[in-house]
Amino acid sequence: MQFTPSEIWAHMGLFARGIVGVMVLMSIASAFVIGERLLSFKKSADESRAFAAKMGKLLAKGDLKGAAAQKLGADVGYLGRVIGAGLTAFRTSQTAKPDFIFESVARALERQGQRESATLKRGIAVLATVASTAPFIGLLGTVMGIINSFTSMAASGSGGLGTVSAGIAEALATTAVGLGVAIIAVIAYNYLQGWVDARAVDISESSNEFLDLVAKTLATAEAPAAGDGAEAAE
Repeated sequence: MQFTPSEIWAHMGLFARGIVGVMVLMSIASAFVIGERLLSFKKSADESRAFAAKMGKLLAKGDLKGAAAQKLGADVGYLGRVIGAGLTAFRTSQTAKPDFIFESVARALERQGQRESATLKRGIAVLATVASTAPFIGLLGTVMGIINSFTSMAASGSGGLGTVSAGIAEALATTAVGLGVAIIAVIAYNYLQGWVDARAVDISESSNEFLDLVAKTLATAEAPAAGDGAEAAE
């Protein structure tokens, strides 16, 4: 027997082939998640940068009402959806008391931020599952390969290397496939999870900056009203 992938596959038992088939399915699922997440992340990041460039000028001027009146559309990225939720809350509660407006905007930002974090994490759990289970599935194939080796040894009545080599090769092959699938999944999971964590920080910082602007706007609007009340009293 030559220890080539095709020869090893030809001498594999049905159970070992099933293990390799499961590994192939897991690798396909991992590849799909990796590709889909990378494309989604790039699209959302590009849209968020475009939103920041568009709305940054209005917000930098403190024109919160003008920003709230803008039609954002659907393609605004994770940042646009979070700030958009805050702008919507500000627009719909402008006639309320300042404290209520501020709390309403803060709750809207927090809710949307949590939704965006959950959306960005979608599918990443698949990679975590593959990374944690693939080595054990490969180990199961290894155990069965060793069992087949001892079975062949008992059937032949001899313990030569030729008797057990096929089973050992089968065992090592399933282990190698399991480790390869798991390593790729771990690397991809760590990268994607790090990207999501970084975006969560961006969302938190942007939300806090937006809340500061809301508080400043409400304080500015309240100050003249308080001054008018004092003059009327005099």
